[in-house]
Amino acid sequence: MTDIKKGFLDYRGRRIPFLGNYDTIVVGGGSAGVSAAISSAEGGCRTLIVEKSIRLGGTSTNALVAPMMKSFTGHLENFFNLEKKLKEKGCVVRDELNTKMLWFNSEVMAESLEELCTDAGVKILYDATLSDCVTDGRRILYLVVTTVEGLGALTAANYVDASGDAVLTRAAGVPTVSGDENHNNQMSSLRFEVGGINIEKYRAYVMSLHDDYSIFTHGRYYESAMVKGRHFVLEPLFQKGVDDGVLRKEDLRYYQNFSIPMKPGCMTFNCPHIASLTNNTSAMARSRAITEGRRMIRRLVRFLHDYMPGFENSFLIQEASMLGVRESYRLVGKYVLTEEDYSRQARFPDGVARGDWYIDVHSATKGLFHQNAYRDGDYYEIPYRSFVNDRIENLITAGRCISTTFLMQASVRIIPTVIDMGQVAGEACVYSSKHGMALGEIDGRLLRKFG
Repeated sequence: MTDIKKGFLDYRGRRIPFLGNYDTIVVGGGSAGVSAAISSAEGGCRTLIVEKSIRLGGTSTNALVAPMMKSFTGHLENFFNLEKKLKEKGCVVRDELNTKMLWFNSEVMAESLEELCTDAGVKILYDATLSDCVTDGRRILYLVVTTVEGLGALTAANYVDASGDAVLTRAAGVPTVSGDENHNNQMSSLRFEVGGINIEKYRAYVMSLHDDYSIFTHGRYYESAMVKGRHFVLEPLFQKGVDDGVLRKEDLRYYQNFSIPMKPGCMTFNCPHIASLTNNTSAMARSRAITEGRRMIRRLVRFLHDYMPGFENSFLIQEASMLGVRESYRLVGKYVLTEEDYSRQARFPDGVARGDWYIDVHSATKGLFHQNAYRDGDYYEIPYRSFVNDRIENLITAGRCISTTFLMQASVRIIPTVIDMGQVAGEACVYSSKHGMALGEIDGRLLRKFG
């Protein structure tokens, strides 16, 4: 017999402890989840984040995804409040050449997100994994999570799935899709950081080769890249590493690095790309990819130390603590946002967020695919209907798993955009709580902040 008042629930014949009752529970403490939780709590809802790791930020902190990609469109308050918090901590986030990239380091990001949450009154349950949910067919009744205590139950009026893999959405029986027309997912990376770099020497070397990729010819920040077969100036040196047996051909698929604020002599690497992982929805395949990625990192670190000017005294600082997954599951919502919506810069009556990043596909089977980028000031709108579904009325999905096509997901997935989507999800929970209206029944026009 289930009795919340006595502090336990019956779950599949087992009595498990009841861990709390909230207005809003957010599954996933990444960029979207934190933003959702802050807006929910600031709107007066008792809010909890369930986070599987021990720090907030998701890919920006645990997968070492930095910096944030440029975005010229208007963003919502949570995005700018985060930037303000980073600046207060001395993390200078705007580069001198005004590309609108937000440069940060993972430690400052995690600290900033946690402070923003606690200041807003958000409760955080770290080191907790969603194991299951129980529904009555139309509503989620409670979640089952695994913690150090074992299984436990949590309940709320509304739930936000910001897990990045649509974990709660799928557990609740809501339809999802994954991958392209051949069911292949975007390529994943296992990022890492290297210290002991003479960045000015490295920059001078790359520029001496007449590099036309990096525009950062001066200033505190620097970015470089090499993609095999795309005529990057660093490719001959990487090819020498292959010829000498230090690298393998697969190590040349993608190479990119960025300097890190408040970490002089350090760079973060947006590689290696793990081409063997074509199914991001397989737990065993992900595990094999992590092992492969670590071996690729060791080869790259050795190569850079022995071959690349500026890296003579370099060393590995850290590997990411989670795989850099760009795409896995996507909600099948009330509206599926498409690449045609990108091309026509779509506007919607219930457009609640904006996107302007190009369609940026890192395909494991077809290489890079880029849709033509917008000019500054161009954007498409993301409708509220792409966050909600027809099956579970107290669930909203936010972040990279909203309802889109495979190609369109490659645009909406960047951090600035998912922060905005998270804010919308949190504000929808507040509206639902105040007006007694199911999330799926809310008219998105009521949540729209753009003129």
